[in-house]
Amino acid sequence: MKEKPYLTRLAIFCCLAICTVSSSIAQQDWRGLTVAAENRCSPYDKKKQYPYPQAVEDDIVAQMDGNVYGPYTGRYFVSDTETDIEHIVAASEGHDSGLCAASPEQRRLFATDLLNLTLAAPAVNRCGIGGKCGLDAAEWMPKKNKCWFSNRVVEIKTKYNLSVDKSEAKALEIVLGSCDSYGMIFFPKLGQIEAITTAISSLKPVPALSLYDDNSNGRITCKEARAHGIAPVSQGHVAYEFMNDIDKDGVVCE
Repeated sequence: MKEKPYLTRLAIFCCLAICTVSSSIAQQDWRGLTVAAENRCSPYDKKKQYPYPQAVEDDIVAQMDGNVYGPYTGRYFVSDTETDIEHIVAASEGHDSGLCAASPEQRRLFATDLLNLTLAAPAVNRCGIGGKCGLDAAEWMPKKNKCWFSNRVVEIKTKYNLSVDKSEAKALEIVLGSCDSYGMIFFPKLGQIEAITTAISSLKPVPALSLYDDNSNGRITCKEARAHGIAPVSQGHVAYEFMNDIDKDGVVCE
């Protein structure tokens, strides 16, 4: 049976349309970043390709105003011996998002860039249950400072011309779309919270007599109440119990 020419043309048109849409999706961008699947275009070796000096830890602390602080959990540490140097965009993630084709110099810049460095407890930074390891934003998101973290990912990937995959872009957009600020939040230290709670609980009301009993006779008169601007005094006022409510209507000095 001979194929009809118009059906052949229709098939070709549909094929071209599908290919065009697929191509458009493959080449789309998000917040200026290319959306593409992760691709390890060359072998990965973190120690050799992404080296950084331990001394950079001091620079990280300095940029956090001297605080040894883990923004992912809001935790403060006594010293940086308790923390790991953490790459916000992991080296493996950066490698698979474009740095696999970058020069050795570009990789070293990425590994030592303070824009991409922070601190984290080993359990948070390393591989394991709940650990960030080499995961991207679709696979791992911090408990705290989500806006700061998500914005930093975009800034770093923009600076180094790295791509995002679809699920990562979606996860980041969900966070960024609800942010009022991208600054790092320094949560109160536990000791500070406890001190504030203790201070509040220890506060005692100032006795009414010391406020309004001008002649120190143990009673508050209407003259005294008016002098202090609290008249008329209702039953809920602290001065009421030290006054004489003759008609028992719950209001004195009407």
